[in-house]
Amino acid sequence: MITDAFVVPLKRFDFAKTRLRHDGATGIDELARELAAAVIDSCRPRHVIVLSESDDVTAFAIDRGAEVVRSEATSLNEAVQRAYGLLAARFDRLIIAHGDLRFPAGLGGFETGPGVTIVTDHHGRGTNVLALSTGLDFHFAYGDDSATRHRDEATRLGLDVALVTDSPWCYDVDEPRDRE
Repeated sequence: MITDAFVVPLKRFDFAKTRLRHDGATGIDELARELAAAVIDSCRPRHVIVLSESDDVTAFAIDRGAEVVRSEATSLNEAVQRAYGLLAARFDRLIIAHGDLRFPAGLGGFETGPGVTIVTDHHGRGTNVLALSTGLDFHFAYGDDSATRHRDEATRLGLDVALVTDSPWCYDVDEPRDRE
């Protein structure tokens, strides 16, 4: 059994980054591809699993050497929850990393402690990277204030929590100013 793996959920490139698209930005499909490629590459040498519902993203991930778990889930939480259950038989620990990190370098060397490690977004509210053991009754809660909800979930399970608020991985690209 491989002890840990990265899980990178990716939306279809032509659908990703909705907030950027609403602000009239151009080249968003390519930006989403570039960000995802950098995240996948930065997770090496660890095993990388991409969650996707898209044939295009599946081909992209396989070309980058990642394993793909197809997901027809209706939300990020549902996709990650399903993958978490599915992958528990193969991995002791999973590290879920968003595919839009602005500065993903070094992810592959990320040393997690016991319990749950949460790397927040730069506002301290979202969850950009989440590391935890498999086999827990953990309920994922991405969305508004997910860092607090993930911390509360870990506390509910009696797990130690490491909250990281000063990592380069705190920066994701969701809004036009995030690209600066």
